[in-house]
Amino acid sequence: MNLPKEYLQTICQQAIAEDVATGDATTLAIVPPNLHTSAEFVNRQQCVCAGMPLLEILFKELCSDLELDCLVEEGQLCEPGTVMAKVEGNARAILTGERTALNFLQRLCGIATLTRKYVLSLGESNCKVLDTRKTTPGMRLLEKYAVKMGGGQNHRIGLYDRIMIKDNHRELAKLLGPDSISLAVKACREKYPEREIEVEADNLDEVKAAAEAGVEYILLDNMSAQTMLEAIEIIAGRAKTEASGNITLQRMPSLSRLGLDFVSIGALTHSAPAIDIGLDIKK
Repeated sequence: MNLPKEYLQTICQQAIAEDVATGDATTLAIVPPNLHTSAEFVNRQQCVCAGMPLLEILFKELCSDLELDCLVEEGQLCEPGTVMAKVEGNARAILTGERTALNFLQRLCGIATLTRKYVLSLGESNCKVLDTRKTTPGMRLLEKYAVKMGGGQNHRIGLYDRIMIKDNHRELAKLLGPDSISLAVKACREKYPEREIEVEADNLDEVKAAAEAGVEYILLDNMSAQTMLEAIEIIAGRAKTEASGNITLQRMPSLSRLGLDFVSIGALTHSAPAIDIGLDIKK
């Protein structure tokens, strides 16, 4: 997944403006304007690296002379105490950008690290881990990028790149007639013939209706393992299957044995704990 440079510049500029506003009062009062220094990003706990391309742009936005040296690869597992990157240049700019840089890095590494745990929990299964649209507003591309760095895959990026007929869509589609799933699928095919279609199914009757409507994906929402097995049998290869809802790390090994194509997990982006990373000034 590529992160457009213009997007990264915009999000860095917004973050700097939010934190700095009229100026970093403490740093401006204490640190001489021409002082040169270096600092190291060091993780205090095991993590998967994600976010270095953003940090490079962030520090250039603060001072064009700042140099960031990334010492680990994106997606690399870093043991505690790893020097992940070094930044060198104007001391005022480094201190001003410290918290913003750490906020981004801790958040993205947290998502990548949690994603890796879910991916590993599937073992040798062919089932893939997906993210969702449950992301921080304004940070979706960054957070989905972090999922990729953790070994997961991206579901649709937004409302525009895949049709997904959810429960509320089905309720409103009943205005079209009693067979709401087939009618909704037909309407979507006519309006957007090039788009893939996914239907969220809450029970086996809806699974059957979705499979018969010829959709590409069927989301099995909040189903037990036994119900998902029955759903997979009904679908019989006519659509890709995705489990979602109440997906925990503890459930993943059992889900890996059902024959699912995907498992989508909102917690990857809405509940990933931040990684403890520090920025240490080198004297």
